Amino acid sequence: MKLKSWLVAGAMVVAAVAQAQEMSEEAIKDRIKPVGSVHVAGDEAQGDAAGGGGGGTRSGEVVYNNACVACHGAGVLGAPKMQVAADWQPRLDERGFDMLLENAINGYNAMPPKGTCGDCSDDEIKAAIEYMIEGI
Repeated sequence: MKLKSWLVAGAMVVAAVAQAQEMSEEAIKDRIKPVGSVHVAGDEAQGDAAGGGGGGTRSGEVVYNNACVACHGAGVLGAPKMQVAADWQPRLDERGFDMLLENAINGYNAMPPKGTCGDCSDDEIKAAIEYMIEGI
C-alpha cells in the first residue's frame, strides 16, 4: 500500500513538473516574440499603405528627447549641450556641419555611432543635430 501511495505521489509530481515546464516554454515564447518589424528602404510601410501614418522619419526633437538628451542635456563627457552656442560654435567653425554629422553617424571620441539611437536613420541624426543647434 505504501509503495502504491509513493508511486501515485511520484506521478503527480512528474505531471506537475511537466505542466510547469510547458507553461514556462509558452511564457518564454511570449517574452521573446518580436516587438517590431523591419522596414526595408523603398518598401511601403504597412501603416502608410492604409493612410494611417505610423513609421516614417522622426523629428529632430523626438530623436533628441528619446536618445540624445541623456548626454547632450547635461554635457556628459564633453558632449555639447543643446542650444549652447559656446559648446557648438567652435565645433561648427572648426569642422563644419557636414563633419559634425559624419562624426555623429560614425561615432567620435566617447560618442558611439549614432549615439544611443542605433535605429535612427542618417536623416534623423541630421534632424537631431539641427534641433540641438537651432538658434545658434
